[in-house]
Amino acid sequence: MRQWTVDAFADRPFRGNPACVVEPFAAWPDAAWMQALAAENNQAETAFLLRTDDPARFGLRWFTPLLEVPLCGHATLASGHALFAELGVAADRLTFDTKSGALTVARAGEGYEMDFPAQPPVQTAVPAGLAEALGAEPSEVWASSYLVALFDDEATVRNLTPDIPALNRISGEATGGRGNVGVAALAKAGPHDVVDRFFAPGSGIPEDPCTGSLHCILAPLFAQKLGRATVRFHQAYPGRGGDLECEHRGDRVLLRGRGVTMMESTLRAEP
Repeated sequence: MRQWTVDAFADRPFRGNPACVVEPFAAWPDAAWMQALAAENNQAETAFLLRTDDPARFGLRWFTPLLEVPLCGHATLASGHALFAELGVAADRLTFDTKSGALTVARAGEGYEMDFPAQPPVQTAVPAGLAEALGAEPSEVWASSYLVALFDDEATVRNLTPDIPALNRISGEATGGRGNVGVAALAKAGPHDVVDRFFAPGSGIPEDPCTGSLHCILAPLFAQKLGRATVRFHQAYPGRGGDLECEHRGDRVLLRGRGVTMMESTLRAEP
């Protein structure tokens, strides 16, 4: 059984966010086996695919090294890339059945366009201890499935060295979910509109290199702030980073980016 490592939201190697994509199964393996493989891979996500009678439709599940998650953008793009570029699926659009409903990945020029559910945040008071945990005072705080802290300049976002365990506790208490925190600021100059980062200790990831699900929150927020539907984001993971173009369309967000296959491997321990 083959597996590919794909750099998602990247136009060249060693950028974006790596995800492992396992060759599609005829039936779901045991969840404990999938979790064990995700821990062995030790990437932010490992994607597992299920074949259906439709050659352009697949089941899709995502596992971090710690747990199964309900939504993951970069591993969905990586899955589409593996199916298109490595397995030669001829369709122009793929549909994935997931815990977040049906998601699509379509060919779009040299990259891909994904159709995801929008998760508009609501503004909230700054939780006690958040500024201290981040190491800087946010100008605004918003909450959806993740907590999002906004800052007045991108240099602050790029230079944050937060207290990760404290973020996990504070964000989990504020959202009632996992302790994950996005941070963002308007970019000082082009080609991006917004610079952001994502700390996800509640998902077993201290900092994620490039996060599709975060932008389901940021896209509607900054579309409103900038007064236009399409916003260009750079996720500024130190030494790496990834790029997304997002378009807010009501209850959906279109996420656009590219993918690069980094390696192909063969699994010796099969379910």
